Amino acid sequence: MIEALVSGKLHGQPAQKISKTGKPFVVAKVRAHAGDSDVFVNVIAFSQAACEALLALGDGDAVALAGSLTPKAWTDREGVARPALDLVASQVLSAYHVTRKRKALERKPYDQTETQPASRHDELDDGGSLDF
Repeated sequence: MIEALVSGKLHGQPAQKISKTGKPFVVAKVRAHAGDSDVFVNVIAFSQAACEALLALGDGDAVALAGSLTPKAWTDREGVARPALDLVASQVLSAYHVTRKRKALERKPYDQTETQPASRHDELDDGGSLDF
């Protein structure tokens, strides 16, 4: 098992499915740029947070995914072997999520009881020049 962070753009719309045991999961396909070509990453998510994050996105949206990666190969119509990757996503991050987090932080007023930033004053600084 390889722990990976993959970023790319969604290829198609993520879809929710139901397992034989009745548990929901989401599948998606991501096109990731790899060197001179693109690689398709088949994504499956089981956690509620990852599923909801994927379902909030649409075709062409940029996304970053973290999880367990399995390398695979498939053969195209011309008989050429092509690389593919299967990713079980545990974390999903998109520009939408970053914007939402930033807005939440902007709404939170600075609490004076929080730790103040470290002082820039260094007790060993004699104020002299650093010229060598």
